[in-house]
Amino acid sequence: MNETRRALLDELAGGPVSGPTLAATLDVSRAAVWKQVEALRTEGFGIESTDDGYVVTSVPEFGASAVAYGLDADWAIEYHDSIGSTNDRGRELATAGETDVVVLADEQTGSRGRLRREWTAPSGGVWMSLVFAPDRPPAHAPIYTLAAAVATTRAAREAGVDASIKWPNDILVNTVSEGTSDESDGVIVVDEDAPRGGRKLAGVLTEMEGEADRISWMLVGIGVNANIDRDDLPAGATSIRAEAGDVERRLFVQRLIEEFDDLSGDPEGVLDAWRASADTLGRRVRVETATETIEGEAVDVEFPGALVVRTAEGERTVHAGDCEHLRPV
Repeated sequence: MNETRRALLDELAGGPVSGPTLAATLDVSRAAVWKQVEALRTEGFGIESTDDGYVVTSVPEFGASAVAYGLDADWAIEYHDSIGSTNDRGRELATAGETDVVVLADEQTGSRGRLRREWTAPSGGVWMSLVFAPDRPPAHAPIYTLAAAVATTRAAREAGVDASIKWPNDILVNTVSEGTSDESDGVIVVDEDAPRGGRKLAGVLTEMEGEADRISWMLVGIGVNANIDRDDLPAGATSIRAEAGDVERRLFVQRLIEEFDDLSGDPEGVLDAWRASADTLGRRVRVETATETIEGEAVDVEFPGALVVRTAEGERTVHAGDCEHLRPV
């Protein structure tokens, strides 16, 4: 999206604006204003010319201009109906020097999660990568993974889904019960097929390139099962549609970007927000690191994102690993 169209969208979001006022504000000709208005109409915007000026009467369901309209954060939007991977595209932009860009897609055909695990990303979901360059050392990079998880969780909760975070980067919806009780004979029968901790709603995948003292670029990939039938998802996953009905993706993405923008502006404040949204704290966990397995109770998280686990031998601080929620003893 060009800068003139983005500026025009910002002006239109404030209410009726006349053509001459738009031309003067944007420093373009009235013919250029008309051309951009027609382009927005072609994209699906309803824009009427009234005595008071141009008025937006309807907004497309999804797309770059739809998300940019009314977005309260200074991020450019690049939209694709279908793409192999938003993270791959984000890396291209980052290495070319672009920053503060959101790559957004309706569908991904080559998506992946942590450890290059397959991740289903059909049409109807929210698949996005945020490209930025924080003025921070590389050691602080994990805090942005936590910030993205909090932002996604908050947006999901606003959509009516009881979402929470499994350390460090999975957003879950708690199952009603992790087992079933057979009252006839007093025996607890555990359903081994029930996901431990909850069904996966979304995930975060962070990539970075940096020097010794600063991050050169960073991208945070976020995948959310939004308006997708549960039958079209892998076992153990869920979607916003399955939990609360369809969400207006345009507004969902706006809220997610705005929350991330606020959180990333105050990295030291992210931990409290993460604790408030976390499902991992207070649970028995098993964390597989590159060298060992650590099991115990997750009791806290430390900057920039390490999990503190209380084990039989004392507290351990885990900076990276694959975390599994365990059923209570």
